[in-house]
Amino acid sequence: MSSDSIKNNPASQTNNGIVIAVRGSVVDVRFEDKLPPIFSILTIGETTPIFIEVQLHLDAKRVRGIALTSTEGLSRGKPVKDTGGPLKVPVGKEILSRMFDVFGNTIDNGAVLPPMEQRSIHQTPPPLEKRSVKTEIFETGIKVIDVLLPLERGGKAGLLGGAGVGKTVLLTEIIHNMIGHEKGVSIFCGIGERCREGEELYHDMKEAGVLPGMAMIFGQMNELPGSRFRVGHTALTMAEYFRDEEHRDVLLLIDNIFRFIQAGMEISGLMGQMPSRLGYQPSLGTELSQLEERIANTNTGAITSIQAVYVPADDLTDPAAVHAFAHLSASIVLSRKRAGEGLFPAIDPLQSNSSMATPGIVGERHYHLAREIRQTLAQYEDLKDIIAMLGMEQLSAENRRTVVRARQLERFLTQPFFTTEKFSDAKGKSVSLKDALDGCERILRDEFKDYPESAFYMIGAIDEAKQKAASMQKDTAAK
Repeated sequence: MSSDSIKNNPASQTNNGIVIAVRGSVVDVRFEDKLPPIFSILTIGETTPIFIEVQLHLDAKRVRGIALTSTEGLSRGKPVKDTGGPLKVPVGKEILSRMFDVFGNTIDNGAVLPPMEQRSIHQTPPPLEKRSVKTEIFETGIKVIDVLLPLERGGKAGLLGGAGVGKTVLLTEIIHNMIGHEKGVSIFCGIGERCREGEELYHDMKEAGVLPGMAMIFGQMNELPGSRFRVGHTALTMAEYFRDEEHRDVLLLIDNIFRFIQAGMEISGLMGQMPSRLGYQPSLGTELSQLEERIANTNTGAITSIQAVYVPADDLTDPAAVHAFAHLSASIVLSRKRAGEGLFPAIDPLQSNSSMATPGIVGERHYHLAREIRQTLAQYEDLKDIIAMLGMEQLSAENRRTVVRARQLERFLTQPFFTTEKFSDAKGKSVSLKDALDGCERILRDEFKDYPESAFYMIGAIDEAKQKAASMQKDTAAK
């Protein structure tokens, strides 16, 4: 929202106020003529204006707002202009391959954007009659997700995990795989992101040649909570344009939805609201719903969302995780234990789930294979204590076969990523659902019972296990 557009807005000429109190990011303003509506943007200053979003009407003359930019140097008595509307951001094809902040300003040092349509970031969710009831699977090229946790096109999937277990890497890999196969648009929304991660992601996507099909919106972690709280709405407004006007499928990746909740918690505290359980804002459920319900599959296109959800202290009963779960059609839980064992992606197949994994949606063969894989892995989990105390020799022949299958499956469901090639020197692999299902089925039928476990680690399709086993055998013979 530029200062020129504010000057040209008649509302800003007629409705002026004055700052009466400043408490950090919270600013109280007095208006004599009329009160600006909730969510209206107020500006203070001309050269580098301070932006305030109205949050509360205190009485007939006073409003309380939250600052979206730094309030350094702000004092009582300063004149305030009402812009006459909420925060608006540019939408259109021209945003592709660019990086934006919460205001829709480019932050990639690229060319100046041409004049574009501006839309309010506060849009209503699509009505029920416009929503599609058709259920489709969204393939990612990642074996463990496509086989055990199929994602829904137009649905919401959550990546849940603590710090350092690989949420951002997995999101980046899904972007890489999907832009290569789909003709849709990817929009990456970084809420409370480290600026280093945003910079790396931008250059990685540029090198991979997928930047022309995506836009990035960042609210960095050093920015004020008001800015971090609204960056998700900015990204959704841009995504909705491609779905509703261009009739294209959009992949919306949010990293990290917990930071949105955290920013809301900070604003709630600043506004003086009584906290609820564990210090979260009392309006947590409402605020999250207002964002999540806009992500939908309509008759003209779909916004499919994959959201990283940081789980505080790895506690899945935390209110932030519980409220996020309520909106998700699939939950991908990342395990620190599996990451420690080097099983990447570190997805826990027993804690993760998907509502798409039913015979009517994925088909009988896929459904029964997924169930058999889960059963085998669950049996192995139960046997681990016995193996640790007494060793494999004390197991029955059938249980030993189950352990071999489970360990081979665990390793087959690992995968080298394109986005980690420069760190691991392993070439990235994208595996079709058909190849992933065939590989799991052949392992369960004991076709590879005499193969070493390491032959299945970090491979693509199952036939690579034969080549790897032969190569290992040759190396052993040479020694």
